[in-house]
Amino acid sequence: MPYAIGRQLSFFSMVKRGLKRRCPHCGQGSAFSGYLSLVDRCADCGTELGHIRADDFPPYLTIFLVGHIVVPLIVFAEQSWSWSMELHMALWLPLTLVLMALILPMMKGVALGLMWRLGLSGNEHQ
Repeated sequence: MPYAIGRQLSFFSMVKRGLKRRCPHCGQGSAFSGYLSLVDRCADCGTELGHIRADDFPPYLTIFLVGHIVVPLIVFAEQSWSWSMELHMALWLPLTLVLMALILPMMKGVALGLMWRLGLSGNEHQ
């Protein structure tokens, strides 16, 4: 079973490797061939990764995390300075989009690592 070694690794090891976008098995090779595209196999250890489908989980994690960063900042700014709506939109919308773009690949790496550790592929319904 290709996941036997992964089950021996800790949850935090999987998260750390995922945040670095590294292979969940060896932690050395890149798990991604592009922004969100997975490699078929790790170049270092040969672990198959291309069959794992995280689908909606990474965007969910990203929205959850970015929301918990941006919303308190918006509330704080509104209560402290009473900015105009235009200033809020000019600041928070681009900040939110940039954070989403930066965090999404890391959350996909985390989802990949956790799914690999649990032996899931995302194709169980087939």
